[in-house]
Amino acid sequence: MEGGKLGTILITNDDGIDAPGLRALVQSLVVADLFNVQVCAPDSEKSAVSHSITWLHPIAVKQVKIDGTTAFAVSGTPADCASLGISKALFPTVPDLVVSGINKGSNCGYHIVYSGTVAGAREAFFNDVPSISISYNWIKGKSDLNDFTLAAQVCLPIISAVLVEAKNPSYPRKCFLNVDVPTVVTNHKGYKLTKQGKSIIKMGWRQVTSETEGQKMSSDMTNTNTDIPKNFDPSSVSAEHLLFTREVRGSHLDDDDSDYKCLQEGYITVTPLAALSHAEVDCQAYFKNWLQSVPGPPSSSSL
Repeated sequence: MEGGKLGTILITNDDGIDAPGLRALVQSLVVADLFNVQVCAPDSEKSAVSHSITWLHPIAVKQVKIDGTTAFAVSGTPADCASLGISKALFPTVPDLVVSGINKGSNCGYHIVYSGTVAGAREAFFNDVPSISISYNWIKGKSDLNDFTLAAQVCLPIISAVLVEAKNPSYPRKCFLNVDVPTVVTNHKGYKLTKQGKSIIKMGWRQVTSETEGQKMSSDMTNTNTDIPKNFDPSSVSAEHLLFTREVRGSHLDDDDSDYKCLQEGYITVTPLAALSHAEVDCQAYFKNWLQSVPGPPSSSSL
């Protein structure tokens, strides 16, 4: 590798290129002086956009200054950013590793489906580039910005190890890694391999009379006291429109040895993920029998 470095890492996220989690991760990687660091991240917050992509129009890309890196702010989604960053249309080579994060808020259980952070890593996985998504379990009143730096530092060994191990032909290419760092980073219990659980924050809707009424959902989908997004245009809402806002109604948490439970116990969870959405075995068995009882479809001649 160039200059004795382990390889090239592309950084993306869903909180935006100016987010403290991304900046802390980038700074930690640059200071380590073991990697060539590239950044291709959204120009504004794109939390909970899942794996959406920009399809109907071009995306705008602007080079920005982040010391020790080559960095671009992109008007697209996290999946757009990862795709563009590994395409060789923006950078001259394909990175050795894509790291998405550090997200403000955990990404465990069913929330993985919503996560733009995880989608950035998944997009790289789709294109056969090793990848990791990283999230920090931010809790208002307990966390501060320095925790992102601590989270980055405890993840550096995993990042370095994946860069080295990914060159091994036996390294599994059928998955990527999702890492969650506990709230009190300094008291972590070490790395723990986990599986995706079924934890989820239950959300509902409430009708409001103005765009400023009530609390606003934050990027981690749990806190609800953030400001209205800067890109919200109240002039686009006429008197004919009904307004509804999301609100937290409760939560469902796992009891088994899952990612969320282990994170709450203080572990740095490491969860291999893929992209297939297989149903539980009992669902397959049920619908196999059920489908046989359904009347057959109309023949092609009768359509």
